[in-house]
Amino acid sequence: MKTENSTKMFVEKDLLLIDKMKNFYYLLTLFFLVSCTSNTILEKPKDLIPKDTMSLLIEEMMIASSSKFIKNKFQENDVNYMTLVYERFKIDSLRFQRSNLYYISKIDDYQKIIEKATQSLEAKKTFYGSQKTRLDSLRKDSIKKIKTNAKLLDSVKKMELAPIQ
Repeated sequence: MKTENSTKMFVEKDLLLIDKMKNFYYLLTLFFLVSCTSNTILEKPKDLIPKDTMSLLIEEMMIASSSKFIKNKFQENDVNYMTLVYERFKIDSLRFQRSNLYYISKIDDYQKIIEKATQSLEAKKTFYGSQKTRLDSLRKDSIKKIKTNAKLLDSVKKMELAPIQ
């Protein structure tokens, strides 16, 4: 009987301990979720790059970073073009970093900036793709004309060389 009561008592204690652990777990989870919501918006820097310029800057940086592994006209690759981008916009990397961190803290603005840069790149890709297609077709037409003219010249030469009967 005593063993039966003591077993019941241990089971009740275990259930009570499990219940307290669950409550502690729920409390800890709630605390974690509340502490993870970030409402941090950084202070606006004095030399903040405007949104439209930031969009152009990010667009140029995307081009510069993607061209890192493509050989240039001097057959060099692995060239860092970011310094050229900074020079073009007359900024330094620290100013870009401060502005970038500020816009990242305002995620809606940053998303609009990135979307604008991406759309501009897509428009350029479409434009230059159509120009390339047009130039390729002109090149093919020129080659076709040259071949036609060459055949015409060959037939004229054959006629000149053929004896008149």
